[in-house]
Amino acid sequence: MQRLAFLGLGVMGYPMAGHLLKSGHSTIVYNRTATKAEQWASEFQGEIALSVVDAVKGADIVFACLGDDPDVAAVIEEAVEGLQRGALFVDHTTASPSLARRLHAQLSELDVGFVDAPVSGGQAGAENGKLSIMCGGENAHVAKARPIMESYAARIVHIGPPGHGQLCKSVNQICIAGVLQGLSEGVHFAARAGLDIDKVLEAISGGAAQSWQLENRAKTMAADEFDFGFAVDWMRKDLRIALNEARENGSRLPLTALVDQFYADVQAMDGGRWDTSSLIRRLNDID
Repeated sequence: MQRLAFLGLGVMGYPMAGHLLKSGHSTIVYNRTATKAEQWASEFQGEIALSVVDAVKGADIVFACLGDDPDVAAVIEEAVEGLQRGALFVDHTTASPSLARRLHAQLSELDVGFVDAPVSGGQAGAENGKLSIMCGGENAHVAKARPIMESYAARIVHIGPPGHGQLCKSVNQICIAGVLQGLSEGVHFAARAGLDIDKVLEAISGGAAQSWQLENRAKTMAADEFDFGFAVDWMRKDLRIALNEARENGSRLPLTALVDQFYADVQAMDGGRWDTSSLIRRLNDID
């Protein structure tokens, strides 16, 4: 049996690490806030480490789900003191492609594999074990991680070499941003037109306007409910990564840049922790 470590027990990492343990994998976890790790250990009857080094020592595969580039870089800096040769580091954080490429090169020198494997599916997907994972890395490394990741994923796609998983995640966030702005305007329009929103959603969800966001967020948008889901602060971080990469590769993302600024408006309304569907709030607040 392979020994696993999981670093980061946030909204996504907490249930993901739980799935590993429930699937029968020997798993030790580390979280910067110890009380969260203790809560996880109590719920899943698992083992916790007091430091990153303690967590990764002897681990065949180390999984991480953190916040941003600096968090991942800091954890790697600590982890290299304990990683064994031949180990594999799988990063589920949504981070920059350039960081993924740099970490792959850095860890390769230590005979440690690296896979950038950002996820999509939100908290519900993590809790239900139905995430979509987009991977960048060498074939052998992705193949080694795949059967383990299947404990919390419904879809795993190897996109390409190191960094390509993160590039694919940017595509995901670019698409979501555009869909949510369109959905916000549609729901806003329906309300101002005096339409029965339930009937409107019933009608359009069966046609070309159907989307995950429509199915899962339109009703709560109409009800002005946003205290759940994927936070605006995190979406802005993801869009920053996408826009920075676009400047590097020469792609044009005018709508993404515009929606990013709309999210800045939401943050200015103290909505940084609201779900990304809160884009509609700025339309409803403008008269």
